[in-house]
Amino acid sequence: MAAAWRISSLLSRPLSLPPASASSLLSLGRNSSLERRSHGFSTAAAATEEPIIPPVQINYTQLLINGQFVNSASGKTFPTFDPRTCDVIAHVAEGDAEDINRAVSAARKAFDEGPWPRMSAYERSRILLRFADLVEKHSDELAALETWDNGKPYEQAAKAELPLFVRLFHYYAGWADKIHGLTVPADGPYHVQTLHEPIGVAGQIIPWNFPLIMFAWKVGPALACGNTIVLKTAEQTPLTALYVAKLFHEAGLPPGVLNIVSGFGPTAGAALASHMDVDKIAFTGSTETGQIVLELAAKSNLKPVTLELGGKSPFIVCEDADVDKAVELAHFALFFNQGQCCCAGSRTFVHERVYDEFLEKSKARAMRRIVGDPFKSGVEQGPQIDSEQFEKVLRYIRSGVESSATLECGGGRLGSKGYYIQPTVFSNVQDDMLIAQDEIFGPVQSILKFNDLGDVIKRANATRYGLAAGVFTNNVDTANTLSRALRAGTVWVNCFDVFDAAIPFGGYKMSGVGREKGIYSLHNYLQVKAVVTPLKNPAWL
Repeated sequence: MAAAWRISSLLSRPLSLPPASASSLLSLGRNSSLERRSHGFSTAAAATEEPIIPPVQINYTQLLINGQFVNSASGKTFPTFDPRTCDVIAHVAEGDAEDINRAVSAARKAFDEGPWPRMSAYERSRILLRFADLVEKHSDELAALETWDNGKPYEQAAKAELPLFVRLFHYYAGWADKIHGLTVPADGPYHVQTLHEPIGVAGQIIPWNFPLIMFAWKVGPALACGNTIVLKTAEQTPLTALYVAKLFHEAGLPPGVLNIVSGFGPTAGAALASHMDVDKIAFTGSTETGQIVLELAAKSNLKPVTLELGGKSPFIVCEDADVDKAVELAHFALFFNQGQCCCAGSRTFVHERVYDEFLEKSKARAMRRIVGDPFKSGVEQGPQIDSEQFEKVLRYIRSGVESSATLECGGGRLGSKGYYIQPTVFSNVQDDMLIAQDEIFGPVQSILKFNDLGDVIKRANATRYGLAAGVFTNNVDTANTLSRALRAGTVWVNCFDVFDAAIPFGGYKMSGVGREKGIYSLHNYLQVKAVVTPLKNPAWL
């Protein structure tokens, strides 16, 4: 639980932050009154300073296949960009279908003929532990690389995400030698046992918002169960997976057990999902892409699929709430990781009795949020990941304005370089507005009003998503009523984004299939085999 506590405590900020400096609200180009408005943000200077030079070198840019770093079969590369400046960080090997074939072949041979599934579970556990120790030793470089490639605050990467990454591998190392079947009584003279066997070659596709954490969520349980892996990284953030894969081999992982292919979804991702020699697919990303992955898996060899997809999570502030604490937690629930979080509390429902006070304090908190170079100490929010996401967020902000939601603060670009967006708050948001229905994936808080529990339960559940929810109340009966009524895979009560290694995570409805983390994640990577043997003259049954 300690690692989970660190995420929610280290990444939220107290209400007393440095005073704001002046910054003009950039024109949205659709409303002349917006062009005349201005708000004070404590952000402009931080976002316009010369970027800090990251304290890390780029050493690994090739594909990792069968334990070796190799060029792509085509020889192609693609650039990965610094979202602070839009400058190229490095050119990375661009894998496609041929490279997926090579990686799957290596993983298949490692599973069918190699030592990994045949060594004792205790030996597999020791390799996972040695790997975790090496990551801890190199955590400063990894945190810097994650920040450089992704744009998230360095303090977040170093103090919360890297410790959780290490904790996750310690957790799965502990499970490796505790996976076993059962002895089952039968109606007759038979000995019946179940075997929990590794599923084989696992294909895994991870997103760009938490590259290292998603690596751990996928790779940890698959390796603990004795499988081999072909992992496709997000094209926006390929660098840290290659670095930690090198550390895995230093820890003694046999060649071919873990293969990393960087590339694009329509080529490498589609080839992996549809590959006839892949036994299982795990995907984290958008709901729309998840549907494509599921279809490709079904049309090929009907491989099982786990999906962790999008969300539009409600954060419900009840009338008995301590407003100051609720404001801070709701702010964290939405703005954490630049709002680029699938479970972000992106529909903030506030009881009408505390709505006005909550709104004013939420607006003030957003205007105090420190946006700037994520390598700078004290910065809470870095840039969005790339131009596509940057433009998408601004389109949703325009949609909110055009739908007659009230833009309380923010609403535009911050600075002239990089993908920085002002922390944005909307009030008077209605359920039928796009900003209340779609996953924005950016620093845009939508605050809605409700009047009773029945009303908010119905509205909170009126979404195609069901990934998570937040409840803020001092009444245990209210907490119990809401936590059972909300159709979501996780309900956080008086907390948010608690990501302990043992807590399962996944969604209802179109937010996904299956669960990540905890004991439930092991089920994704195991086959259950029943073995039945006749008993002759048994002494007992």
